[in-house]
Amino acid sequence: MLPVFTVLIPARYISTRLPGKMLADIGGAPMVVRVAQQAQRAGAAAVVVATDHADIERAVRAHGIQVCMTRTDHASGTDRLAEARALLGLADAALVVNVQGDEPLIDPALIRLVASELDAHRDAAMATLAYPISEPERFTNANVVKVVLDRAGNALYFSRAPIPHERDARTSAVPGVKAGLHHIGMYAYRAHFLARFTELEPSPLERIEALEQLRALWHGYKVRVAVTAAAPAPGVDTQADLDLVRKLFDRAGATR
Repeated sequence: MLPVFTVLIPARYISTRLPGKMLADIGGAPMVVRVAQQAQRAGAAAVVVATDHADIERAVRAHGIQVCMTRTDHASGTDRLAEARALLGLADAALVVNVQGDEPLIDPALIRLVASELDAHRDAAMATLAYPISEPERFTNANVVKVVLDRAGNALYFSRAPIPHERDARTSAVPGVKAGLHHIGMYAYRAHFLARFTELEPSPLERIEALEQLRALWHGYKVRVAVTAAAPAPGVDTQADLDLVRKLFDRAGATR
């Protein structure tokens, strides 16, 4: 049975590599609207875009999607969601899924999966996703975040380094690639933990790796990881990414 959950989509206007990308047209609608539509297909009880920019607010409202205006000085998307959670008055026990605003092709099944994973494990504060790495070049790429798990399926560590490392690898050209998991940057939280997370002191590991989720592990919170079989559809960071996503969106529309 699908749990009741709310999707919050952090959407700031400023983007270093692709300014204003949240409003980039994808098949006749802004990218952030396409993300919200995918979240609606996941069966969320509510889908809310949390933004700091009036242009995004107007575009989202024009498509009948709920929007929450937040401050402009947030250091991260998680901070923005924590403010949105308070403004929306979500109950402490509510499940909140953070879907990035630059993932217009995100599979609704992944949104359902991460919400269900957190709902099924009451001892966890957060849940996220990962999938197996098969390509050696991805395993060694510092832009690909890896995660290693404990026996129960909780995260032990997230890193940009190639982990785990096989000291005596004899069957793999790249040590660890057979066991490597690529982290997918989608999170489910218990609403009360969103507020708690922003109060936690950033950890040294978080600063070294530039990975915010390490803060939760550093302070002793459990992070569940559901492993899915395949890689998600690409997101948008650059103009080349946007061009690819537009082609994929048009192709998918032609087959519907």
